Amino acid sequence: MSDPDFDAFPVMVKGRKYEDFSEGQDLRHHWGRTITAGDNAVFSTATCAWVPLYLNAEFARALGHPDQVVNPMLVLCTVVGLSVEDLSEGSGLFLGIDDCVFHAPVYPGDTITARSVVLAKRTSSSRPGDGIVTWRTEGRNQRGDLVLELKRTNLVARRETADGRAA
Repeated sequence: MSDPDFDAFPVMVKGRKYEDFSEGQDLRHHWGRTITAGDNAVFSTATCAWVPLYLNAEFARALGHPDQVVNPMLVLCTVVGLSVEDLSEGSGLFLGIDDCVFHAPVYPGDTITARSVVLAKRTSSSRPGDGIVTWRTEGRNQRGDLVLELKRTNLVARRETADGRAA
């Protein structure tokens, strides 16, 4: 068997450029993700989050929850992950999260969906080939309840003109 012809597989550029965003633009991210008890246990133990609320159903029930609570950091990672393809894939540097609010607990079996709205965009003064975009992203469960919202900012690559300069 010979080696594959890698030139036969074109490189697929993913993600959006700075010019693809406009203030007020509403982006509904793909189908969502159901978080399982296994996801929660693996994430919590891998991150050494030994919180009984996340790992012990009886403890959580004693506090009035119907089941163990999904680790909020897993919820945050899931919501951000759902948005990557539309917002920052193949683009630029992650600059941070602000105003992150956890509105409601998530339980194993909940399906989380996400959407983002472009809040602001500006060209970078220190990196002329890039812009800075800020989104408000929210995560909702299968009932439409808001479980998480945050502001996220990324450096986003600008399109280049034929002479190699940023558009």
